[in-house]
Order: sequence, then C-alpha cells, then structure tokens
Amino acid sequence: MLINIFLNQNIKRASSSAVLTLAYQSLGVVYGDLSTSPLYVYKTTFSGKLSLQEDDEEVYGVLSFIFWTLTLVALFKYIFIVMSADDNGEGGTFALYSLLCRHAKLGILPNQQPTDEKLSAYAIEGSQDTMHSSALKLFFEKHAKFRTGLLTFVLLGTCMAIGDGVLTPAISVLSAVSGVQLKITGLHQNYVVVISCIILMGLFSLQHHGTHRVAFMFAPIVTAWLLCISGIGVYNIIHWNPCIFHALSPVYMIKFLRSAGIEGWVSLGGVVLSITGVETMFADLGHFSALSIKIAFSFLVYPCLVLAYMGEAAFLSRHHEDIQSSFYKAIPEAVFWPVFIVATFAAVVGSQAVISATFSIISQCCALNCFPRVKIVHTSTEIYGQIYIPEINWMLMCLCLAVTIGLRDTNMIGHAYGLAVTTVMFVTTCLMVMVMIIVWKKTILSSVAFLVFFGSIELLYISACLFKVPESGWIPLALSAILMAIMYVWNFGTLKKHQFDVENKVSLDRIVSLGPSLGMARVPGIGLLYTNLVSGVPAVFGHFVTNLPAFHQVLVLVCIKSVHVPYVREEERFLVGLVGPKGYGMFRCIVRYGYKDLQQENYDFENRLVYEIIQFVEKEEGNRKSDVEDMEQSDHPVECEDPEAHKRVSSWAMRVMKMKPRHSESSWLKDESLEILKAKESGVAYILGHSHAKAKRSSSILKKLAINVLYAFLSKNCRGPDVVLNVPHASLLEVGMVYYV
Repeated sequence: MLINIFLNQNIKRASSSAVLTLAYQSLGVVYGDLSTSPLYVYKTTFSGKLSLQEDDEEVYGVLSFIFWTLTLVALFKYIFIVMSADDNGEGGTFALYSLLCRHAKLGILPNQQPTDEKLSAYAIEGSQDTMHSSALKLFFEKHAKFRTGLLTFVLLGTCMAIGDGVLTPAISVLSAVSGVQLKITGLHQNYVVVISCIILMGLFSLQHHGTHRVAFMFAPIVTAWLLCISGIGVYNIIHWNPCIFHALSPVYMIKFLRSAGIEGWVSLGGVVLSITGVETMFADLGHFSALSIKIAFSFLVYPCLVLAYMGEAAFLSRHHEDIQSSFYKAIPEAVFWPVFIVATFAAVVGSQAVISATFSIISQCCALNCFPRVKIVHTSTEIYGQIYIPEINWMLMCLCLAVTIGLRDTNMIGHAYGLAVTTVMFVTTCLMVMVMIIVWKKTILSSVAFLVFFGSIELLYISACLFKVPESGWIPLALSAILMAIMYVWNFGTLKKHQFDVENKVSLDRIVSLGPSLGMARVPGIGLLYTNLVSGVPAVFGHFVTNLPAFHQVLVLVCIKSVHVPYVREEERFLVGLVGPKGYGMFRCIVRYGYKDLQQENYDFENRLVYEIIQFVEKEEGNRKSDVEDMEQSDHPVECEDPEAHKRVSSWAMRVMKMKPRHSESSWLKDESLEILKAKESGVAYILGHSHAKAKRSSSILKKLAINVLYAFLSKNCRGPDVVLNVPHASLLEVGMVYYV
C-alpha cells in the first residue's frame, strides 16, 4: 500500500515536472511572437493622421482596445475555447479541418475505408447527433461544391498563416534593431536594414538544429524579456501616470471612436498587432501540450504584456511627441542598452514561433495532398511534432529578406501583417463554430453567439486592415493567392490521378482466369508494386506486364495512404489481405499514416512488410478462408489481430528473415510462408508508377494552364515518391504512364 502511494506521488511529480518543463520551453517557441508585439503596436497604430492627436483620450482609447482585444481574443477565445478543440494534441487550421472530416463526410482524401474508423486515434465522440449537427452534416454531404468551398476557405486561412511566417521575422527584427537610432542619431536606415538582414539569415540558419534545442536556448531570453517589459511598465505607471489603469474601462473605446472618427477606425489595424502570435500559439500546440501553453500564457505572458502596454501608454500620456519611438523612449536611461540587447534577441525568438508553426502547417498540407512533397525531418525523439523542412526554411528566409529590403519600414510591414493575422483568426472562428455543432454537439444558439461575438470583433479589424491594401496590405493577399493556386492545383491533380487509377483498374476476374502463373513468367523474388488504390489491381501493373511479361513470385500491392488523424500507432499501421485465390502469390498491404507521421521508415521496411504478410498467412485455416471470401467480395485487407506481435518485430523479423527455410521448420511455418521467405532471400524489387498528367484537348485554357504548366512544373521539381518513401535506388523500377484529366 505504501509502495503504491509512493509510486503514485512520484508519477504525479514527474507529470507536473514535465508540464512545467514544457511550459518553460513554450516561452521560447510559442510566445516569442506575442511577447515582442509591444515593440511596434503603438508605433503602427499612431502612424497615420492619428499621430497628430494631442488628447490623452486617444492614448487611453488605444490602450483600452489593446487590453480588451488581448483579453477577449487571446485569453478567452484561444486559451479557454479554441485550445480545447485540439486534434489528438495537434492544433492549427488543418487540425480543425481534419477533426471535422472525421465526424462528417467533408474529407478531401481518397481511399478512406470503414476500417480506418477503428483506429485508436480516430476517437469519434460517442454522443448522438443533434438535430442541428445532423442537418449540417447532411448539407455538406449532399453538396460537393460546398465541400470544395470549405476546402478553399481552409486553404485561405492556411496560406495567410504561412504569410505570417514571412512578415513576423521582418517586422520583429527590424523594430528591435531600429531602436539603436535613438542613441546613434547619425546611423542611416540602410545600415539598420543590413543589420536586420544579417540577423534574419542567422536565425534561419539555426533551424536545422530543431525546435527542442532552440527552445531551451530561447526560453531564458523570452523570460528575461517579459520580466524586463513588465518591470519597465510598472516603473512608467508609477513615474508618469498612476491613474492609467482607468483606461482599462471599455468606455474609453467608445470615446476613442467618437473623437478620432474614421482615422480611429483605420488605426485599429495597428491595434490588432497586439495579438499577433495567438494563432501560431494554436498551430504550435503539437510541439508541446495544451496545459503547458495555457499555464505559460495565463500566469506569465498575459500579465506581463498588460503591464507593458499600460506602462507605455502612461509614458505616451505625458510625451505625445514621442509616439513614433515610444517603446525605446519609455525605457529608463540607465537600462537602455541591456534592454535593447534583450529586445533584439527577443525579436529573433519571436520569429521562431511562426517559423515552427509554418513547418507544422506545411507538413499537414503534404499529408492531406494539398502541397507538393517536401523533405520533412523530425528533430526530436521525445516530442514527435517537432520538425524541420529545409526547402520551406530557405524560401521563408528569401521572402523575409525581400520584405525587409523592399519595405524598410515597420509601419508598412505592420499594415500587411495585420491583414494576414485577422484573416487567419476569422477562419479559425468559422471552423470552431462547425466544431461546436458537429463535434461538441452544442446548441445552435451558443454556436451562433460564439460566431457573432468573436466574428464581429475580427471583422471589425479586417475592415480596418483592408484600408491599407494599396499601401502594403496587398503583400499577404498576393502571397496567399500564389500559395492557394499551388495548393489547389496540386490537390486537384492528385485527386484526378486517383480518379484515373480507379477508372482504369485491371479486371481481377481476367487475372484469375489466367491461372496461378498469371499468363507470364514468375521469377524468384518479391515485387512491391506501389499504388494509390486500396482495392483492385492498378493499371500500372497491366502496363508493366504488357511491356515485360514477367513478374516476381510474390506480388504485393502496397498502398501508402494518409488518414484524417495526426498519427497512427505502429500496431495499427499495416493492413494485410489476399488478392485473388490462394496460390496466386498476390497480397495487398495498406500502410496507414497520420498527417503528422513521418513516412520515411526508421526500421527495415522490407522485413516488417514480410513479417506482416507471414502473420497473415499463419492464421488458422478457417479464419484464412473467411478472410479470402471477404477479400473476393470487397477486396479490403484484414488488420492483424495480435497487437503484441508488433512489439516483437525488430528481433523476430530480423532473425526469421536471415534464416534459410528447412524442411524441419514446416511444423511451425506453413508452405506458403516458406515460399515467401525464399522469395525474400531472392530479393525485393520496388515498382513505382511514374505518371504524367495532361489536360484533354477539349479542356479550357485555364485547366490546360493549371495541369500542363503548373502541375507539371510542381511534379517535376518536388521530391519524388521514391525519396519520400525512402526506396533503395538499386531496387527501384519506374513505369511511365500518361493520364488525361
């Protein structure tokens, strides 16, 4: 009894320690962007004609807007509500979309099977559908155009979030470095831009070390930064205006809009920069945990930011002439240089949050067939969601440098930044309403109230940001348009390829009528034929044997597919079944991955695959027959019923695969299993279809441009499936095919 109590206490301590450790790490990755907002919020807000106002009510009104925006949107919406809508620990726009796809038929992924719903990570809540949830599901299931519209809407939010990854580093670093001009008055803006570019290049060069190492290095910087700005805020409140807390009253927001008029409304595009980083906070959820992020925000980040904004407003209420440099002017002279150094480092850290979030978003897009294949490197063995994407990293760096050099002004960058941030927030709000109705089964009244309350706040800020489109607001719009075109065309081409494969399957009856030899020479070895189909024989097989009428002794149709879950457990990854009658040596193996899983296997894929096939073959004969009958009717593979067997894969498979089958082994290995082992010893060949898409002659000019130019360019320049699947080049065979869409 005492031992159990002692063990439980140790487990709780370990759990609490792990949560606090993650909360500490999250400061360096998740909250870097949000915590550096005070560098440029007041400056951007008072960048227009509002800077000519000399009345304290304008300063009070802006502070009131900042406080309530930070409280309502960041604290109540994201921390208390949105963070609860995680998809098995994953966050972001696509995570919400994936969660919805599991509860309603909204998915964009082909090859989905009923067996996928048995995955432990699928986790559909057991409560019955309400009248409103059933009606909403039925509406989207009946209207394919609205499902396409929902996907386009999700892509818009995703592309705007990627745009944050371009604008955040530029505005954060440039704002921090520009503070040096207060002390070195003769320093030209060109030198500030050059220094900012050097810092940005150094930041992106560190990304390959991984989020785990970067977090431990950056967390102390953000902690010191938050303590600095909160301490300076308290000093300014006491020294300049102890009554500044009166501005927290929402009455000052109304007074501000009345007195400032349309200029006050337009200035809200600067106020919204106070919550930049809350969406990346949600997208970075997979790097840490919801509880750790909530603890860090509620007990450290939020109170420190409120004190910082109050302190700067207190300084501004006595120094209206310093509006464009209020942050650094509000720093006491004795601590200016230490704070400047910490601010520069904090700006670098602030950029880390959106870079990490961008990596997570691109990874999800690739898994859901919405982005060309790129190299994804998992940088931590402890936290599975921490990744690095080299191609995206260097593209972000080039775009950040282009924005920094091209605009050269934090106010201009801020106008573009605000539009990107508010658009992503509004997309999240709309998806959350669907989650509340379909997943949480909330009443329509509470869901609409959520949409009206938070949606109206975000639309107010969006309308203010739209006034800045002619200046620099066009940058996120142009970037999002390019990214959306790439994502939509890639998804369209991928789905059309799958449709072509389905329509041109080889008749299984025709193959069976040819006999066990399939009408061709069967050579020793195992042939792994990769296909997108979960049923039927792909057209690439018929194309292959037409040109080379010989195939391996054992044919395995391997289907690598993604499921609308963040990850798939190892014991649930493989589905093995028989294709055709017994004795034909044809099997199907479906390998399932979540959108956060890494498809480049760390273990020996060949041995694991052969092990799964032998496990299937070694079942009882009675169960085997029933499996074959099911396969002949539906062609759906069967999942292994022994989860514990997967734990013995590494030792058992490696030992068995190296053994040469002997007659004495027939007591525990059936004849077919021995044949499979012999075929494995003869070698394994990987056959991949190398398909080229072309638009039909009758297609429109727009479709020809999308397929023949853009999709062809993306297919040619992205990573091939052999690289993504880690196929050994010495055993690779490619079969070229052309399909028309």
